[in-house]
Amino acid sequence: MRVVVQRSSNSQVVVDNNIVGKIDKGLVILVGFTEKDTIKDIEYLVKKIVNLRIFPDEAGLLNKSLLDIQGSILSISQFTLYADTKKGNRPSFTKAMARDKALELYNLFNENLRKFVPVATGVFGADMHVNINNEGPITIIIDSKDR
Repeated sequence: MRVVVQRSSNSQVVVDNNIVGKIDKGLVILVGFTEKDTIKDIEYLVKKIVNLRIFPDEAGLLNKSLLDIQGSILSISQFTLYADTKKGNRPSFTKAMARDKALELYNLFNENLRKFVPVATGVFGADMHVNINNEGPITIIIDSKDR
């Protein structure tokens, strides 16, 4: 399981000209799954994400977590995080998890995040327009296999 975490001052996702998910201060999470991902990967990343200290404290140091600032998450499914670009110029997505299983894990991932913070989402598999106001900018990539 792979996530791209971006600190955000506010962000939204639009599908068919309708805002389907929106947050103020918090994190935008782009999330992709591969065939060997399990609930253990979800549990690891949920704990890591909500406790990641990437928000400034009173001294301006990155010492506060999403929990500390009482922020929100905008979670966006993104199978392209498992693109393989080794051969040619057209990415292969064969390492991405099959749609039905990925949807199941994506929903489980969001349910687990909601135990800690408010979570808005996009629409799984839809053509989405994601407007991210990346604050910092801070962008971190975490792979559950790199523990």
